[in-house]
Amino acid sequence: MGTVIFDTSMSLDGFMTAANRTAEEPTGAGGQRLTEWAMADDERNRRYLADAIEGLGAVIAGRTTYDTSLPWWDADGPSGPARRPVFVVTHEAPETSPDGGVYRFVTDGIESTLEQARAAAEGKVVCVMGGATTGQQFIAAGLVDEIQIHLIPVLFGSGTRMFENLGDRHISLEPTEVIETPLATHIRYRIT
Repeated sequence: MGTVIFDTSMSLDGFMTAANRTAEEPTGAGGQRLTEWAMADDERNRRYLADAIEGLGAVIAGRTTYDTSLPWWDADGPSGPARRPVFVVTHEAPETSPDGGVYRFVTDGIESTLEQARAAAEGKVVCVMGGATTGQQFIAAGLVDEIQIHLIPVLFGSGTRMFENLGDRHISLEPTEVIETPLATHIRYRIT
């Protein structure tokens, strides 16, 4: 059974979107700064992303992440030409989705979503990506093995905080990898 990793880019002050989100700027005003590392020409970031996609078996995303990211992802999803399946946690499947797309809509909860993603991943990594609400649900339910943060050198001051709504218990983390680049510090933690 593959590792389940929650993965997100985050500002130094703990926000995974900036304030003032709109349809045109789903990560908020200036929030695209959080994803610049993945698009840049820095060889270390490119290798990091390529290695992550190589080990990836399936992706889990929330409906908001799907809706706001679809214009960039199109039918191939966030893994691009690798076309890893994307399981979208939702209350209701959309009426349309890209023809030949990698998307599967799951309406019966996060446990079912994870079970389906694990089966599709065939022992590879299942990545719970992006969305604060979805990430918080998976972490709070104890369904995540590792947390991977791409820490971006920017302070947003406000926006969507990632690590809220996790309950009152402490979650102990053990750092397993740190890779520093000019645009992001990639930190991977094992939940102990």
